[in-house]
Amino acid sequence: MAADANKTLAEVTLSLDPRFWEAFPVMLANAAETGEFSAQAAMARLQAHEKENFKALLLLSAALYRSLGLRFAWAETAVAGFARGALNDYMVKFRENSVIKIAAEQLQPQNIRACFLTCFKKSVENIKTAAAAREQLGLEYALSRIFPPRQKQIFLKKLRGTPLTKMEKEYFSRVIRKKTLALANDDLHRMAIKILE
Repeated sequence: MAADANKTLAEVTLSLDPRFWEAFPVMLANAAETGEFSAQAAMARLQAHEKENFKALLLLSAALYRSLGLRFAWAETAVAGFARGALNDYMVKFRENSVIKIAAEQLQPQNIRACFLTCFKKSVENIKTAAAAREQLGLEYALSRIFPPRQKQIFLKKLRGTPLTKMEKEYFSRVIRKKTLALANDDLHRMAIKILE
């Protein structure tokens, strides 16, 4: 399944189709939120100049998320090694609604934003209420503060009842379970609330 998501992201990059590129942030978010996204796996399917387009689409996506006030740990990690200021350049494009050029293609920020919000809105409807969606984003942020990406992925698999591999079970028992027990401690929870008052 993971390979399919990364293959799709690579194929979208190869398409050079502005309509697909405008939907890239939605596809990326869906793949990443289900734990299927791997930048390395997607880039392994691309030639050097195609990798540059893929990196530009990653930056475009990260800038869109930030411009909408969404912070995804996986998005920050995906663009962490890129040139300083590159993300800000894309954020300025979204703020000013000016054309974003990737390769020979010209993308409209308002189309990218509308596509993402439409799909995001459908996701919110599936979660019953907008408050539940905000809570989910808060939970995503809190989990990212406590667990590194791989630990968070295993934690969520266990929570959803998805079968763990033997290595994941061992890792869960050795490391993640201890953190989870600490999180479940009522006294620790009360002390944390008291400190934050």
